Amino acid sequence: KMVYSEDIARIDVGDTITWSPEDKGHNVEFIAGPDGWKAPKKSKLSKEYTYTFDTPGVYLYQCSPHKTMGMIAIVVVGELTQEGVDAIKGAKVKGKSKKKLKALLADL
Repeated sequence: KMVYSEDIARIDVGDTITWSPEDKGHNVEFIAGPDGWKAPKKSKLSKEYTYTFDTPGVYLYQCSPHKTMGMIAIVVVGELTQEGVDAIKGAKVKGKSKKKLKALLADL
């Protein structure tokens, strides 16, 4: 399966997450987040990636090569708000990621 180890991570403002690919060919690409937040560049394939979340909100990310296979996940930073959910609800996802995003939003 093409999945991240956690579908939904809940962290505090200022916390850092490190993604470590278990298999080659995976990365992290943020596709939606809080208003005014600027997404960092996507990570390189097969490389560890670390990001510190300084802005509260809800973040949606995907594996670029496997985005149509449903390899997406969410990070909730701080308190979950409707504004945060709305920030990712309209994200453009393709293939199996459409169904997965719907399921993730229901789990929030």
